[in-house]
Amino acid sequence: MRKLINGIVEFRRKTQQGYREAFGRLATGQSPDTLFIACSDSRVVPNTFASTNPGDLFVLRNVGNLIPPCGMMGISSSDGSEAAAVEYALLTLKVSNIIVCGHSECAAMRALVNNRRIVDTPNLRSWLRHGDEAVDQMHAGAVLDATLSEHNQLSQLNVLLQIEHVKSYPAVKKRIEEGALKVHGWWFDIAKADVYFYEESSHSFILIDEVAAERVLQQLQD
Repeated sequence: MRKLINGIVEFRRKTQQGYREAFGRLATGQSPDTLFIACSDSRVVPNTFASTNPGDLFVLRNVGNLIPPCGMMGISSSDGSEAAAVEYALLTLKVSNIIVCGHSECAAMRALVNNRRIVDTPNLRSWLRHGDEAVDQMHAGAVLDATLSEHNQLSQLNVLLQIEHVKSYPAVKKRIEEGALKVHGWWFDIAKADVYFYEESSHSFILIDEVAAERVLQQLQD
């Protein structure tokens, strides 16, 4: 807590003036073009590794970057918080991209690999059920990168599962059909501070470097 308070003082002393104009514009509203769905893990900081500014991303974070699938009548099959964020991003903010970003060494993925049913905390145990299907896929032989540890393999498979969950919402389906929305899968390697994107044609996560960045941008135009 001391670090946070001192950080605010430091921000006021050295940085605030440079941001004042930008925050002044943002005070009247926001217009991000991307909904970024990430894990709550403190090591995953999208504004840092994507070099974004205030107002660029509408960020939804929770344990395991999970999105409950849509149930009957377009209503979330679980707590409505994630669904509300998705709907708000699409229908009010009019974002044109959704990114589901998983990461390495995710404690939620470790818990799933080790059988979430033995997790001591009941709410966490229940919440993690939204990743069960990825576990089933892995046990059935699905793999994207065999060089990774089991929980990191699961983390990548989970990104793809959560993309399907996102696409189960009527608002998302409609925008995709209209050509107004694209949904992407990213994966952050904490140890290397590298970001990967899921490439459907190769069914793998590709490192976003200078060369691959052009492929990512081409996907946005296709």
